[in-house]
Formats: sequence, C-alpha cells, structure tokens
Amino acid sequence: MAKTTPLGPTVRPGTVVEFMHGDQPQLAWVLEESSGKLRLLTINKREMKLPAARLLPWHGPMLSADASRQDIQNILNERQEARGEIQAGLDVMELWELAQGEVESAPLDWFADLLWEEWDEDRLAALGRAMLQAKTHFKFRPPVFEIWPAEKVALKLRQQAEEKEREAITSVGQTLLKDLWDAYNQGRKPRLPDLAPDLAKGLERILRGKVGEILDETDRKIWTAISKGLPDVPHLALLLAQTWGVLPPHHNYHLDEAEYAWGDEWSQSFTNEIKEIENRFSNQAEAPEIEDAVSIDASTTRDIDDAFRIERHGTGYRLSIVLARPEAHWTFGSPLDKAVLHRATSLYLPEGTSHMMPERLGTGQYSLLAGEPRPALVTDFFLAADGTLEKVEPRTAWVRIKANTTYEDADRAIAERTDESLMLAHDLATHLLERRLASGACVIRKPEPIVSLEGDGAQTSVNIDLKEPSPRSELVVSEFMILANSGLALWARDNGVPLLHRTQDIALPTEAAGIFTEPAEILRSVKLLLPPTLETAPKRHAALGVPAYAPITSPLRRYTDFINMAQVSSFLASGEPRLDRDELDQLITHLNMRIQAVSAVQRFRPRYWKLVYLTKRRREFQPAVLVDEAGPMATLAMPHLQVNVRAPRKMLGDKLYPGQRFQINFSRIDPLTNEIRLSEALEE
Repeated sequence: MAKTTPLGPTVRPGTVVEFMHGDQPQLAWVLEESSGKLRLLTINKREMKLPAARLLPWHGPMLSADASRQDIQNILNERQEARGEIQAGLDVMELWELAQGEVESAPLDWFADLLWEEWDEDRLAALGRAMLQAKTHFKFRPPVFEIWPAEKVALKLRQQAEEKEREAITSVGQTLLKDLWDAYNQGRKPRLPDLAPDLAKGLERILRGKVGEILDETDRKIWTAISKGLPDVPHLALLLAQTWGVLPPHHNYHLDEAEYAWGDEWSQSFTNEIKEIENRFSNQAEAPEIEDAVSIDASTTRDIDDAFRIERHGTGYRLSIVLARPEAHWTFGSPLDKAVLHRATSLYLPEGTSHMMPERLGTGQYSLLAGEPRPALVTDFFLAADGTLEKVEPRTAWVRIKANTTYEDADRAIAERTDESLMLAHDLATHLLERRLASGACVIRKPEPIVSLEGDGAQTSVNIDLKEPSPRSELVVSEFMILANSGLALWARDNGVPLLHRTQDIALPTEAAGIFTEPAEILRSVKLLLPPTLETAPKRHAALGVPAYAPITSPLRRYTDFINMAQVSSFLASGEPRLDRDELDQLITHLNMRIQAVSAVQRFRPRYWKLVYLTKRRREFQPAVLVDEAGPMATLAMPHLQVNVRAPRKMLGDKLYPGQRFQINFSRIDPLTNEIRLSEALEE
C-alpha cells in the first residue's frame, strides 16, 4: 500500500481527520472546507466548526463527500475500532528505545517507518494516539514529536509514580484518618482497611512528617486533604499515628521537630570515616606527658571531657586542666562533621543518652578514660593565694588519666580529708567562687530531681528522686570549668584567637548578686537576667561574674566547645586559628538555629515525664511555694519536681506573699499539651 503524507495544504470534504478535545484525540469527518476553516461531524454525531490548524498531523482516508450521515457514522466507527486495536498492540517504549539518541524530534511518518515497511492511515493515526499518551517519553510540538532524553524520562517516570502515589494516598487517607480519630475518641482499636504496603508506607510518612512539622509542600497539601473534617487539636497527627500503632505511646515528638536521630545508629552511615579517624589516632599516638590527673563525673558518665591536677605554686596554685581533643584527627567539612554539627549537642533525657559524637569516638577513642593514652589540651592556670588569675599557658599533649572519680567519692574524700590534692582543689574552688560573687555573679542552687523510667510503651512508669548533693566536689568541678572557659577566653583575646563566646553584657543590680536557694529568690533573680548570646566578641558574662567566657570544656558534648577547641589547637600548632572571625560569624547563624532546636528537646522532655508522674498522682497533695503573686495569675513552684504551675489568685486566698507554702492537687494534667490545672490549694 502506498504511504500517505501528513496533512497537505488543504483538507477536502469527505476526509477522516482527528483533533484534540479534552486531552484526547477526537475522530471526525470533514463536511465543508473554506479558507482553512472546517465544518466537521464528530464520531459523537455533533457538528462543529474548527480551524484546519487545529487538526492533528495525520488524516485519511479521503472518501466521497456525498456520503450519507449514516455512512459517515459507520465509517467513523470502523476507523475508531481499527485504530484502537492497532494502538493496543503498539509498544511505544520500544519505539522510544529505537528513536532515542537518533534525532531530537521528527514527524510522525518518521516513527512509522521505524515500525513498519508499509503503513496506512489507521496505523499512522494509532501510532500518533499512542505517542500522545506517552507524555513521559515524547513531547508533541505540532507537527513533530520531540524525543525526551533518558535522564528526563527517568525524572518524569519518577514524578509520575509519585503523583499516582499521592492520588492513591489522598483517596484512602481521609477514610483512614477519620476512623483513627473515632477510635482514639472512643478508646477502641481502629478498623484498619486492607492497605497496600506502598500506600501504608506513604500514609505513615505523611503522619510522621506532620508530627515533626517537616512536611514538604506536596505532602502538606496531602495532609490538608486527608485531615479535612477532623478537629484542629494540638498534636493531631501524633494522636492518629499512636492510635494506628506506627508510633509508640510517649513518642518523643520533640526529636522529630529537631530532626535529631536518637541513639547511635545514625553513625553507621559514617563507618569508613570513623575508621580513618581511628587509624590516624593510632598512627599519631605519643608517650603521655601527664599521668597524674583525675576526672570527677557522675557514675554513669561515659563521655569524659575533662580532668585536672593541682599543686602549690609558691603561696598560690598551679592548676592544670586537661580537656579531651576529639578534633585532633578530624576532617572539618566532611559528611561526618556536618552530621555532628547538625546534632549540635548531646542529649541527656530520662529515657537515656544520645551523644553528639559517634560513640566509638565520643565515649571510646577520645573520652578521657583512666589508663588510656589520649590527645588533650592541657592548660596551666597560675593563680594567687586568693584565686586571682595571673597567667594562662595552654599546650597540646598526650595524657593518661590516673583515675575517673565519681562526685560521691570525691566529696567524701574532701569531707574526710583523705586526699590532699582534692582538698587543695576545694580550697581553690572556694576562692574562685568568692571572687565571682564579688564580681556580681548570680549563683542558683536548687534541688535536682532525677527522673527514671521503668517498663516500655503504655506500661512505662515514672519515678522521681532527689539527687543526693555532693556540694564539695560539685563546687570543684563547676568552678574549675568556669575558670577554664573564662581563662582561655582571656588568653584567646590577648593572642588574637577568635572564639565563640557566650556573652551576657548587661548591668545587674546588686540584689541580683549572691547565692540563691529559695524558689522565690531564684525566680526574682532569673527575671533580672537576659539569655546569653553566642558571638565572636569577648564580652562580660554577668551572671557568671567573669569578663569573658568561651565554652571549651565539653568538646565531646557540644559543638561550640568542639569548634573552640579546634581554634585553640590550630593556633598552638601553626600560629593561626582554623577559622577567622568572619568565618566564625557565618557559622554562628546555623549553629544557633541547631542549638535552639536541640536544646528544646532537653528543656521540654523531662517536664513531659514529670507531668506523666503527676498524672498518676493527680489527687495527691504536693508541696508548693508561691514565687510570684503579680497579676491575676499567681505562680507556684514545686521544688522537689522543679515544675512551676499557674493558678488564679482567688484560689490561693486574699493575703499572698512570696515564699508562702501550700499543698496543691490537680483537676487536669495533660503531659502532651503541657496543660496543668489546679484543683485545690491549701495553705500550710
């Protein structure tokens, strides 16, 4: 059969043609043609007018213009059926494979020549229809078809699959979420539909993303669609996910919001980089210079950042503070470095600890474990008899810690005067505190409730006990760490080494200085303070009573300290810091954002468990102290829990004063929404 050509200059009456209507090819018969304008009879028996330019670039056969309406209808039906059968047998993907890489675009008859030695109008039209539907592989730009390259086809196929998934999720999601909400309200198990695994996975992704408020624009639209009609209640997605069972009871959604991976599994993605660091550590290990320093930490501490040794220096002191150097073999800017920066800080929560560093490094290779050689920053602080700082001399060295002591053991040794070194350390710490108080320091001492958990899931029980204080050893550690951070900040200032400083450059009234232990005094003092800011300029930290403060003593636990350690170590090794001030300023914006996000987890999660504890004891009376009576709502503190609650003044009585003691119980406590309402308040 002779090949026909695509649309010629004119289309005469009696020609079978096709045009696009509703994104589909429409079959029609030309009744009249005049100056490029056509009157058509469609296969649906409708007459319409159409410019010839609207026709698809294939036409025929050309038959008698005098055919009857019934004959026309029969012909159109026959052509429709024939073309449908041909189209069903075409493999357009195979055609794309043949054409891809040959040309960028071609007319339809070029593609027909690839498939057939001879073809007619029906084959040509069927091929055109099939290629119009293959939008992932071809683009129709009349009168030719463009051939998408392989990369673009892969992208379009992926987008097409995602769109189909979104449509499927949206169609079943609304029904599922409604039943989950009803099940939650009715306290029953949900009647879950039989979902395909990919749909279930997609819906779970949407719910988890909403819990952490990390949905992208597309998933936000899906969430809006599937949650339509549900009440706008706090943590709706979390409640639905827990009812479904994809998230456990007591799920820590704060971690999701901070995009913080709990545990140590995250570090498995960086196994090769960690091995390289361990190899560099082994190849550079040196004989320890210091072997008589000791650390003081909690008995459960595994990431040991600091240790010290102390001796008399004339009438004063020589204090050597030893700090871990996890950056000693680090590659800044590497994928592992970026992951650790994103974590920003370690988390110490009732459910456990999640370390900033990979545990192989942070609790192993670089932790100052007794008897193990470690790279360290050793700083000698020379102080006068009254604790006045006279000289700061830092250096890098390898050390071997003599002992890892607990707060309790160190406190006992100081109290019983069995360890001269610890006694000397306590003597110096006392002088350091006195000097800070004289400089206007605001020292807050309050009970420390220890929250512990037993059991799993809905069966988790909460216990709260007050930590037994170790005042002498705690004073030694806190004062030595403040000295190290402030002393090295002053050394860096004098030597032109830019650091990240915690500053609180404000003027405090004299009543803000001192040691505060009573809840009302503590709140009054805290109200006078502003949160410290992170900046590169060394300035006063008013609450600590020091002229400058650059955190460096916890490089295993905080990225700010990690960066400062690298700055000091680099300067000692080469005479130049690793980053200049402008580079540090650029880092601060992102680092501040991550610190705020992760710190919110540390701030809110222990309170959640405290409220869970109180929920089980809602009707039991708890001791409380009035700390603020200003305004219509008064504030009560529960020191044994370190939880503050608000109550209407009229509930507490007519005569109120800070320090007034009450026994209180509660009408409602919701740990998830942080809601707590008093039921009774009886003055003691």
